[in-house]
Amino acid sequence: MFRYWKNLYRKYTSNNDRGAGMDNAGYCNETYESLHNPASDDELVDIAGATLDFSNTEDVPPLDPEYGYGNTGYSNGMTGNGKLMDLLDEPVPGVGTYEDFNTIDWVREKSKDRDRHREITSKSEQSTWALLHSISDAFSGWLLMLLIGLMSGALAGCIDISAHWLTDLKEGVCLSGFWFNHEHCCWGSNQTTFQERDKCPQWQSWAELLGGSSEGAAAYIVNYLMFMLCALLFSFLAVILVRAFAPYACGSGIPEIKTILSGFIIRGYLGKWTLIIKTITLVLAVSSGLSLGKEGPLVHVACCCANILCHLFTKYRQNEAKRREVLSAAAAVGVSVAFGAPIGGVLFSLEEVSYYFPLKTLWRSFFAALVAAFTLRSINPFGNSRLVLFYVEFHTPWHMVELVPFILLGIFGGLWGALFIRANIAWCRRRKTTRLGHYPVLEVLVVTGITALLSFPNSYTRMSGSELISELFNDCSLLDSSQLCDYNSSENRSDSGVNTLPDRPAGPGVYTALWQLALALFFKMLVTVVTFGMKVPSGLFIPSMAVGAIAGRLLGVAMEQMALNHHDWLIVKGWCSSGADCITPGLYAMVGAAACLGGVTRMTISLVVIMFELTGGLEYIVPLMAAIMTSKWVADALGREGIYEAHIRLNGYPFLETKEEYEHKTLAQDVMRPRPSDPLLVVLTQEGMSVGEIEGVMADTDYSGFPVVVSQESQRLVGFVLRRDLVISLDNARKRQEGVVSASLVFFLEHVPPQPFSGPPVVKLRGILDLSPFTVTDHTPMAIALDIFRKLGLRQCLVTHNGRLLGIITKKDILKHMAQMSNRDPDSILFN
Repeated sequence: MFRYWKNLYRKYTSNNDRGAGMDNAGYCNETYESLHNPASDDELVDIAGATLDFSNTEDVPPLDPEYGYGNTGYSNGMTGNGKLMDLLDEPVPGVGTYEDFNTIDWVREKSKDRDRHREITSKSEQSTWALLHSISDAFSGWLLMLLIGLMSGALAGCIDISAHWLTDLKEGVCLSGFWFNHEHCCWGSNQTTFQERDKCPQWQSWAELLGGSSEGAAAYIVNYLMFMLCALLFSFLAVILVRAFAPYACGSGIPEIKTILSGFIIRGYLGKWTLIIKTITLVLAVSSGLSLGKEGPLVHVACCCANILCHLFTKYRQNEAKRREVLSAAAAVGVSVAFGAPIGGVLFSLEEVSYYFPLKTLWRSFFAALVAAFTLRSINPFGNSRLVLFYVEFHTPWHMVELVPFILLGIFGGLWGALFIRANIAWCRRRKTTRLGHYPVLEVLVVTGITALLSFPNSYTRMSGSELISELFNDCSLLDSSQLCDYNSSENRSDSGVNTLPDRPAGPGVYTALWQLALALFFKMLVTVVTFGMKVPSGLFIPSMAVGAIAGRLLGVAMEQMALNHHDWLIVKGWCSSGADCITPGLYAMVGAAACLGGVTRMTISLVVIMFELTGGLEYIVPLMAAIMTSKWVADALGREGIYEAHIRLNGYPFLETKEEYEHKTLAQDVMRPRPSDPLLVVLTQEGMSVGEIEGVMADTDYSGFPVVVSQESQRLVGFVLRRDLVISLDNARKRQEGVVSASLVFFLEHVPPQPFSGPPVVKLRGILDLSPFTVTDHTPMAIALDIFRKLGLRQCLVTHNGRLLGIITKKDILKHMAQMSNRDPDSILFN
């Protein structure tokens, strides 16, 4: 039995070894348990109003002054007078952790995980208990995915139900139970009529409660004032909670998630306080009526859940690279619960968010998205027993001629996306550089007040974004009482089904709805620009889809009436006969929504899958693909960046965009530091330097690491050592090795040459030396160097010429160089 379980474990874990990353032979094999636990991301960091400048002129070495290598180890110890000492019998605090606002070393983290995996595998052959431990370690990732799916699905269901209730609370209260929203309140009523199915005695508007009447100017004013008062109250609570308890809970969160997944560390951004406050304020912000959605922030919520649950498992708690694999899966979970689109969520994480996405993460993302979707379906927050948010049933197939208006919608989506990005970035930059940014609470209240004031008179702006999109996607049938379905009666009815109607002349209700939708289109386009980026949780998916759905519905009705009144035209005659059901305006709304969302985010494959999962319209993939591709082409012609990449650049995050091509012919020597006018690069020699000299170098510089060379004359590269490792090693040597003084010599050699017996003991630091730092020659094209940084996740790379050290290139050097080559300010690459 023992042999069976051992063979099963070997078979499972052999796949993990294939994709675990590359080994770095220069790192010593330190046991995983000896590492100090990384600082928790739960720590709240309030940087509101602060600016963190990374443009220090002495930041030549790439690593943070407090940075530490967790996998370098001190296995060789320190020697003095022939005595060998192991200084890491006990864990050393700080080793293997990262400071805030720093980038992780992907190669080191993957090497550390492989060492841990090999150690567990070797121990599994020694006892049954060790074998059980290895099996539990192997399956811990799947258990973590299960927990993330359950937690995220439950939170998403609560957010959906709460937001629906608070949105209806702005218009009235249910007397049979104040916790019921409007729809649920009237479900059990026997006094509703078909024409007024949304009215029942149990639900009363504020005018009925306060004035006793629902008709007249006074009732309208009371409802108007209560609508504005509730909107202001909800938005005020949202911005106050964010500002007081969790500054990181504002915004969409996707730009920061992308940056974190690329290896950057922002302590507190995925902590428990951020999760709690973002969940509460997301409900309040959506309910206030602002032009924002909850879909983007749900990705942030899911990643917070994943980060918190990672602390339950040692494998993910102590390895930043493994944790980012989990966060990639959590991003898929966020989209899965936001739209009820598990497959689209996986593709969204792969296409739009993730920086490193191995095949193992793909499988686990799929499983986590499945669990989350099942959990959300069990809660049934929409009350329709369906998982999708906007379920549609179109009865008319599309025709090839309709590809022309679909492509026109794609052009509109691309133009709108490019225009929105430029306008929103300009407004956000103005917010950062003027006094407007000093009053976030006032800004939120003013925007909310204007939004509520202008949206109440128009029924299509008064309703929530999700209700508006659902109304626009709807295909009119005999049972619909919407204004958009107020067509004149027709005597030529198809007998194919009760819900299938021929094209008919538009009635007065349709024309009224059209001009209201036209006003709503301009209103949504303007107010979304100033809303996205405020200090409240704000998503962009629903507002962008609403703009496109309105434009699509307007075009769809126009096409429908053209086909009805001019069915003898050549472009219509071949496929649409008189009295037939030819045009589906709801389909145009769906295509327009996808086109506008694609123009803003530049998503393609994942967006197509999300849309057909969202609506159930599998038959209409080709129109969606045509519109989304056209939208991307048009938007890319006007600007290469999507909204999330634009906000990453605006905030100065150190993010190397994998989609951006490097078209210049510069070499590594053009980017490396020191430059010709700079002082020489500070290095350490492998022998001959004393403890006092090394401590003096560290006291005079702020560098986070130092190249080690054979001698100052030869400058032949030996390796790279980190400042934090030097500090810990020398401090331990003074405390635990008798006789170590400032005059003691330091050696980075494997074999220390004989020393005079009368001298102070020597200190051997070979164990903390990285013997295989990544190097390029000075004539390496920067296009190749950039690919190395992107694909290996490097923080720094040393530059040599014929084996001699010339300089160093850091991730920030590359970002500044790319900004300079694009005629942007290189000093904008810092974290604000």
